Amino acid sequence: MTDLFHQTYDPVAGSVLLSALVASLPPILLAVMLAVMRVAPWKAAIAGASAAFTLAWLVWGMPLGLTVAAATHGMAYGLWPISWIVVSAVFFYNLSVESGDFDVIRRALARLTGDRRIQVLLVAFCFGALIEGIAGFGAPVAITAAMLAGLGFEPITAAVLALIANTAPVAFGSLGIPVTTLGGLLAPMLGSDAQTTTRALSAMVGRQLPIFSLMIPAYLVTLYAGWRRMVEVWPAVLTAGLTFAIGQFAISNYVGPELTDTLAAMFSLASVALLLRVWKPATEYTGEPTASPTSSTAAAATIDPPSRVIRAYATYGILVITVLIGQSGNFAGMSKVPPPANVTALLRCGQGGNKLCPDPWIGTAASVAPQGFRFPVWEFSWPGAYRVEDGKNAPIVQRETPVVAKSSPYALTFRLDFLAAAGTLVFLSALLAFVPMLLCGVKPAALGRTAKATYRQLRLPILTIAFILSIATVMNYSGMTSSMALALARTGWWFPFFSAWLGMIGVFLTGSDTSSNTLFGPLQATTANVAGLNPILMGATNSSAGVMGKMISPQNLSVGAAGVGAVGREGEILRRVVVHSLVLTTLMGILAMLQAYVFPWMVPKL
Repeated sequence: MTDLFHQTYDPVAGSVLLSALVASLPPILLAVMLAVMRVAPWKAAIAGASAAFTLAWLVWGMPLGLTVAAATHGMAYGLWPISWIVVSAVFFYNLSVESGDFDVIRRALARLTGDRRIQVLLVAFCFGALIEGIAGFGAPVAITAAMLAGLGFEPITAAVLALIANTAPVAFGSLGIPVTTLGGLLAPMLGSDAQTTTRALSAMVGRQLPIFSLMIPAYLVTLYAGWRRMVEVWPAVLTAGLTFAIGQFAISNYVGPELTDTLAAMFSLASVALLLRVWKPATEYTGEPTASPTSSTAAAATIDPPSRVIRAYATYGILVITVLIGQSGNFAGMSKVPPPANVTALLRCGQGGNKLCPDPWIGTAASVAPQGFRFPVWEFSWPGAYRVEDGKNAPIVQRETPVVAKSSPYALTFRLDFLAAAGTLVFLSALLAFVPMLLCGVKPAALGRTAKATYRQLRLPILTIAFILSIATVMNYSGMTSSMALALARTGWWFPFFSAWLGMIGVFLTGSDTSSNTLFGPLQATTANVAGLNPILMGATNSSAGVMGKMISPQNLSVGAAGVGAVGREGEILRRVVVHSLVLTTLMGILAMLQAYVFPWMVPKL
């Protein structure tokens, strides 16, 4: 029988502080290679994963086989469901570009108004949030910055506005990937299932970011045109921010993270467009165009027939409807029906005349009344992380005090829901949307061409995601994360404030809210448990505050500069956005402290 592995939190000279410093080496190595040495992200991720593996095995004493199990589990989780959602989302977006639907929407936005202040709201804030919700991963900044520059905005100003506008929707970007990833990592730590944890985190982030979503439109217009000119267009500013904030709160709390940005952005975009039909600013502000309008400005003069515009928006409507149907009701029902304990039990349940086998398609035992059709969902023990005890699988890893109240098993399971997964629903949406594209003249070869382009675009980012998840899982199961958490818990009453800064630094270093949640989310939750704080609040704060670091991350700065043809001027862009990042992070830290100590009722319960 395999021996249990009891986590140790002070393996370095018996000191928690020294152990925490050593445990921080993998994320520090990752950060230095990305931000200082400018190494390719996939190479930096492999180096960080190798460092985490070595330290877990040789310093924290994790058995080699168990270390391999944790590392491979993290990579598998990075591939499914995380990378599958990313691939499907980017494929959908690329298909809309290939079909011309994306350009139709872009032209429609440019024709709504000639006022630069409202163009900032429509393009940088509303449309940028829509792209973030569907594609994410740098696409919103590159596209909206290029659109603003094409409309005549000064290139560096266009990049700055696009970067700041991208803060509000990032935590729910790419169909909620940051929150979904964090939920999967925190669930076993909190003794809950991944879906329940994800919904709680979604609700918590949805009770933080709407406050900033409400203020970002005014912030943007004031930054661009000044306070007085912002007040002149306050109806549009209020409409954009309020409708997005309401949508973001309602969808994240009552639907889930997958469609939060997409639906909120559509709501906000439509609201501003309707407002412009009954209200116009007293004077049209055209700014001081210091850039020559590019071809995209001329393209904006192209007038698409209303039917073509409706068809372009219908492409995104198909996405919303498909995901909503797939994620709710008895049709999918996956959140309402517990999965089988593991694949082995499922395979053996029919032996010996057992007629109470769990039916993966019906969602209940075959001999009792079915609860309705659902897609099959299997959850099984990860190989190498369990031992057989009394005929049952039992976790090998044991968490110890003071991280938990008493020695407790730390389960390592893998959930396979290949038909009901968000990535599968998005991919299905793309196929459904392609049908009307075919009827309107798009060649069938476009589907294969788009798939190849998406593969070339994402093959290295997928590798990066897999190894970053490997870092997180190895650090979590070896006890390295808990060593860091025990050190951070010494900040005591101030930890919620520092929690926001940790999230911001994570995104600054990695360029991704998903990566920051992966690296520091479990650390935040563990620290919260030790310090007597709510782990859902601290995990959500990592994600919400992380978005404030997006505008200063080296990767995003490069994307913004490239989008406006200003490669080499990233330092100039950084100087113009860094203060805004610091101010917004400070405000998020204050909000986290208020929610921890003054308004704890705002924190959802598992």
